[in-house]
Amino acid sequence: MYATSYHRAASVDEAVNLRSSHDEGRYLSGGMTLIATMKQRLAAPSDLIDLRHIEALRGITVDGRRVRIGAATPHAEVAASAAITSVCPAFSYLAGTIGDPHVRHMGTIGGSVANNDPAADYPAALLALDATIVTDRREIPAGAFFTGLFETALEEAELITAIGFEAPEKAGYAKFTNPASRYSLTGVFVAQTASGIRVAVTGAGADGVFRVAAMEEALGRSWSPDAVSSCFVDPAAMMSDMHASAEYRANLVRVMAKRAVMAAG
Repeated sequence: MYATSYHRAASVDEAVNLRSSHDEGRYLSGGMTLIATMKQRLAAPSDLIDLRHIEALRGITVDGRRVRIGAATPHAEVAASAAITSVCPAFSYLAGTIGDPHVRHMGTIGGSVANNDPAADYPAALLALDATIVTDRREIPAGAFFTGLFETALEEAELITAIGFEAPEKAGYAKFTNPASRYSLTGVFVAQTASGIRVAVTGAGADGVFRVAAMEEALGRSWSPDAVSSCFVDPAAMMSDMHASAEYRANLVRVMAKRAVMAAG
């Protein structure tokens, strides 16, 4: 690894000020992606600003059907949250499928969302739930936040502080995982909300997480697994790599969507 300076921030303001004063600095939350890329010398930040000890970034609040999750909350806490499970069990289930126990206890929702890995699970849920990403500066709708592979609407030194969403009437998540990494080769989150039906896919799109309008329309006509299994998914819009071809991922979108609807009930 390259030489780097470590800073343990005690507040959001301190973290943002530290990051703003170091052009090559990076925020460190769970470090599940950043530390690995540093070990491979694919990233060489001059300074690491540790967010794990900022209490204001942790915790889960459920007020009626409104859910708020602090950005530094680990996946394991989201998975184990009785409050979230009571209003949106699909979200808790998703968190419980991320990686292995070590990853779930170290990785955080804010770090996952900020990194926007194309195979990450949370982006599909946030897009399907029309969630809001709260930062130290503003609130960003999920539809405007995820802009491409590893790309987001975050500005320089901007820090995610929380995730918020309104619990849906129904929701389900299903994914096909890489057996080694546990990353999602294809994951589909479906949600039936008061404002309509949304279907979002992770792990498959060439440009990252995306919605499937044809499936949303089909489920609007008939909320059933069969409604999505016959929808066309264009392989040209899918990624292709050593793990799965574009055609295979296109088929997985249909299969996982069907399972997600079944899970939603």
